[in-house]
Amino acid sequence: MREAELVRSAQAGDHDALVELLRMIENSVYRSAYYILGNEQDAMDASQEALIRIYRKIDTYQEKAKFSTWVQRIVSNVCMDKFRAKKETVSIEEHELTLIDKQDVEGEILASSLASDIQDAIAKLPEQYRLVVVLRYIQDLSYQEIADSLELPLNTVKSYLFRARQQLQELLHDYQKGGIG
Repeated sequence: MREAELVRSAQAGDHDALVELLRMIENSVYRSAYYILGNEQDAMDASQEALIRIYRKIDTYQEKAKFSTWVQRIVSNVCMDKFRAKKETVSIEEHELTLIDKQDVEGEILASSLASDIQDAIAKLPEQYRLVVVLRYIQDLSYQEIADSLELPLNTVKSYLFRARQQLQELLHDYQKGGIG
């Protein structure tokens, strides 16, 4: 079944369609939460909470906007609530490096390091910039979809993305020079 058909069926009370719809979007929801919040545990909590909100409020969705835009608005709101509620904490995460091909160990390490640097740089962005970067580059939403999702003017979204790209460029340049770590 296509997404639109699943949404309509779920809104009509079809529990199986709703469960299938939630399964279809859960990876996207988690990915957004992870890039916004920056750690696995908070992302798992936020994505679970967002999926529960979607489950409970599916009947309030109106086809004025794309379903994915409505979902991203919910995810963004849950993550923003977590930002506001979060107190300074220290988390210790275990990182595991899996080497698939022993002959390309250096390439794997460089790719892993670059991905880590990008993720760290995104995490250092101010909240509003981080949200638009995740929605644009991780979730591949259009500028208008981001504006709808965050309930911001289109020009504000463009401005945030411009400033976010500038800051990311500076942060990644600093990482290359070894200035941040």
